[in-house]
Amino acid sequence: MSMPGWTILCDFDGTISVEDVIDSLLDRFGRPGWEVLERDWRAGRIGSRECMAGQVDLLQMTRAELDAHLAGLWIDHAFPGFVAKAREWNVPIRIVSDGLDYAIQQILGRYGLADLPLAANHLAPAVPPKLWQLSSPFQAAGCRSGTCKCACVARARQTGARTLLIGDGASDFCAADRADFVFAKHRLIEHCRAAGIAYMPITGFEDALELLPKLLDGSLTSYAEDAADTRTLAHPEHAASQRATAAV
Repeated sequence: MSMPGWTILCDFDGTISVEDVIDSLLDRFGRPGWEVLERDWRAGRIGSRECMAGQVDLLQMTRAELDAHLAGLWIDHAFPGFVAKAREWNVPIRIVSDGLDYAIQQILGRYGLADLPLAANHLAPAVPPKLWQLSSPFQAAGCRSGTCKCACVARARQTGARTLLIGDGASDFCAADRADFVFAKHRLIEHCRAAGIAYMPITGFEDALELLPKLLDGSLTSYAEDAADTRTLAHPEHAASQRATAAV
């Protein structure tokens, strides 16, 4: 079955992964001071790029310790099946993350998914006395995030495809405003509801796998507590059929 017309952009930390990778690293290997950066970011005094760069500077771990830690982190058990179905239906899927590329590739590699296209911050060894440093190859002018997910949405839409965003938190808010549809977890659910964004709430990729074919064939309706606000992302012929039925 070939269902062109959509591109999937998917967050990693807390969406694909069971826990936030950088948070787990800071809890275990972070030197004092990373909590101050976290508070400044949450208060809006600094952007996530500045916050993450400063926190990575404070990571005190060897490559062996990093790899051993990443080996104990897991992803949603249904994500590999979701990727397999997306590929079967010729729907491109790309990970867009404000997290760490090395960590994402190491974790996904255990599931045979290291070849997924990825936009994320770059983690690399640093010049002593620091051990690690961060760079942000997917930043954008005027955006304080390490990875500008809005720019990722814009690039995906240049192909003429509609965009499905799958995410869970604040780093996904801006991209959700620009995507054509959102599968939302956690804080992103409330953002989509408040902003009137077309979305469906999910608890994980089992839900996403069930919803994806309905999105692709145009029969999925956007979730809303008020049924009057519910919208259908229909293909043009499906929408025309609905209008004709309503006119009878």
